[in-house]
Amino acid sequence: MAAKVKAVAAKGGLQFPLVDGFLWFVRIGLLIAIAWGAFFSLTSGRLSGQAWRNLIVFGIAQGAVYALVALGYTMVYGVLRFINFAHGEVFMSGAVIGFFVTDALSETALWENAQILGLLLALLVCMVVSMSIAVLLERIAYRPLRNSPRLIPLITSIGASFFLQYTFRGLFGADTKVYPSTSSLNGRVEFLGFQILNRQLLVIVAASVIMISLYLFVEKTKQGKAIRAVAEDQEIARLMGINVDRTISMVFALGGAMAGAAGLLYGLVFGSVNFFSGFLPGIKAFTSAVLGGIGNIAGAMLGGLTLGTVESLGPSLVLAGLNIPSANQLKDMIAFVALVLVLIFRPTGILGERLTEERT
Repeated sequence: MAAKVKAVAAKGGLQFPLVDGFLWFVRIGLLIAIAWGAFFSLTSGRLSGQAWRNLIVFGIAQGAVYALVALGYTMVYGVLRFINFAHGEVFMSGAVIGFFVTDALSETALWENAQILGLLLALLVCMVVSMSIAVLLERIAYRPLRNSPRLIPLITSIGASFFLQYTFRGLFGADTKVYPSTSSLNGRVEFLGFQILNRQLLVIVAASVIMISLYLFVEKTKQGKAIRAVAEDQEIARLMGINVDRTISMVFALGGAMAGAAGLLYGLVFGSVNFFSGFLPGIKAFTSAVLGGIGNIAGAMLGGLTLGTVESLGPSLVLAGLNIPSANQLKDMIAFVALVLVLIFRPTGILGERLTEERT
């Protein structure tokens, strides 16, 4: 019997219980720490009920922006099985172009008399510009490498990210650009005890409309069925008469349009942008896509909203309760700890990665 145990151990068979035990130890430890911090934060009375509600609203607005960007990551991965790390810079292009459009409109009568119409015009311009950049990226940088090993387009996307960053720096400068004031977005509304700033309400409503429209497009239209067919199997889709190249370009166009819209909404919420504004939100949007289940459109939406809310509540709810100094400066850490925590319990994400039969 002892000889059999030694033989199994030599083959690595006894390593799995140790790994499982360690993971369960980490899971239990994290849950205890979260529960402990949350209990002391909620019972200490440091923040009023209204302050907690404000954090929730801000988290949802921030998460809506993450969700829009995450849709581009998850759609490209679903079709091509690679992560487009230049997508954060596509988002940045929308934010920077949004500044120039709104700044130009602020000098016109349209901005004074019909500011919402001006914002809709800026939204359209940002979506078109970011969509064009995303389509050009696919055509110039990724399409020639489509049959290459996956590592090559991945490295190319990182290079494209740096190229776009420093192109925008060279064209528009490295200074931070402050969005013009939007008087129509001043003030707040009250809903079910939540006081929502008008700009936060605009972000939540606009992002919700765009995400629902995208979901219905993918699920209900002929072009959406083509996208799902190409994601399932490109060769069979081509045999069925689907233009695979055009469909993949459409995926990049849709993802770019979502990122452009998110860029403008980000600028309206945070007020300022620069050539580096796409890096951290892009990483967090990718985290949102993984959190919800990479390749799953609904998962990207849910992951973005979850990450934004956790990032907003986490420092005050958990870290402050654990008496960690400068808790609010660690909000970025909270976002990635949330990803680790979810993946420990559910490695495929909240809603699960959407897999084809071949890969399962």
